[in-house]
Amino acid sequence: MTARTVAPAGSLELTLDAAVDHALAQAMAADPRVLTWGEDVRLLRRTLLARFGPDRVLDTPISESAFLYAGVGAAMNGLVPVVELFMVDFAAVGWSAILNGAAKMADFSGGSISVPLVVRAGYGGWYTDGGQHEQALWGNLASYPSTNVVVPSTPADAAGLVLTACRLEEFTVVLTPKLLDAQMLDYLGGASRSTVDFSEVVPEEGARGPVPRLVEPTPFGRAVLTQDGDDVGLVSVGVGVHRCLDAARALEEHDVRAAVLDLRTVAPLDTEAVLDLAARTRHVVVVDEDYRRGGLSGEVAALLLEHRVSAAFARVSVERTIPFAPHLEHAVLPNAGRVVAAALDLVRRDPMTT
Repeated sequence: MTARTVAPAGSLELTLDAAVDHALAQAMAADPRVLTWGEDVRLLRRTLLARFGPDRVLDTPISESAFLYAGVGAAMNGLVPVVELFMVDFAAVGWSAILNGAAKMADFSGGSISVPLVVRAGYGGWYTDGGQHEQALWGNLASYPSTNVVVPSTPADAAGLVLTACRLEEFTVVLTPKLLDAQMLDYLGGASRSTVDFSEVVPEEGARGPVPRLVEPTPFGRAVLTQDGDDVGLVSVGVGVHRCLDAARALEEHDVRAAVLDLRTVAPLDTEAVLDLAARTRHVVVVDEDYRRGGLSGEVAALLLEHRVSAAFARVSVERTIPFAPHLEHAVLPNAGRVVAAALDLVRRDPMTT
């Protein structure tokens, strides 16, 4: 576990999506094997198209099964494809390529075949698009063998994690929060979606920030402590980290000091950081925009039990299908109010605090 570092002088001020493109451009310039394709990629990544040309920035038909399996085949044959899904929900159409192809090929071949495939996808809700377009799904993805799943919460982390993914020679899924993606927000909340209001849900500190001109790779499996505290530990990724920071500020009014741990990668998980936080605060709340059952929050709970760490535990997650209606959607997604309530319940009712 590390503390959040400050970007060096001369950094670029970028949105999170621009930071991803910045890192991808650096990877493509350094390694001619790196290329990218997906639906409307030549439009969405037009700066990369202008720099690297149509042979390395390619549009595909709207067939996730086809272009995901093409990515598996290309990776097995020496390329480093960065395959873009507009939303992670659409991976369901090509799930076999992920589950039965990319995740298992290294083991099937006894390690003789690597699959340096990178799947880049937007995740998350808060813009009233319902349960078929607003999922996170990192718990499901992280359960597969030989699969890295990374979820950045800041532009700098997005750049560093993407650069690592392009260099690692392993299968990696990069899930970027839609709420921190300026281009995605413009599409989701443009003139055709005039009823969508992002003013109260977009975390400004994650949507734009400093990114080094020369990006350094961010190691997978190393969480970062974004805020320290002794009373309760709030654990999350992506947008959830910013909900935790909001909750931590609110908890100060109740004389509760909350630590906020940004995991950054769901797989591999920084077990040492989680265990240290739990042992120190004795109260852990996992804030997870994925489903409650079989996901990240349950994995953290199992981790604490397996290592015999005594800590009161709670989770704030998605219980059922995400509704379309804005007020219902905002109620079921992990918001700061739910996090505050869960943390106060642990601290006030747990017998270890008395």
